[in-house]
Amino acid sequence: MTSEMERIKILEGKISHVINYVQSVLAENEKLKKTIGELQSDIKTMESKAGEAEKLDQNLKKYEKEREVLKEKIETIIVQIDQLGI
Repeated sequence: MTSEMERIKILEGKISHVINYVQSVLAENEKLKKTIGELQSDIKTMESKAGEAEKLDQNLKKYEKEREVLKEKIETIIVQIDQLGI
């Protein structure tokens, strides 16, 4: 009988250990789920910002082209003024 009681106590200790381990794994799982949610939110934010950056880049290229056109026109006007001798 005593050895059976000892075996039951050992089994009880092992079951207790398993329960504690499962609880810690479940807690870690919840933390990871929360982290995943935050990262997914961050991804959406970054994708939105990347879209905005792309639009800004397109605008910058457009303005650079316009600037070059204006520069050429101004240079042409300056040459014409120089030819007039003013």
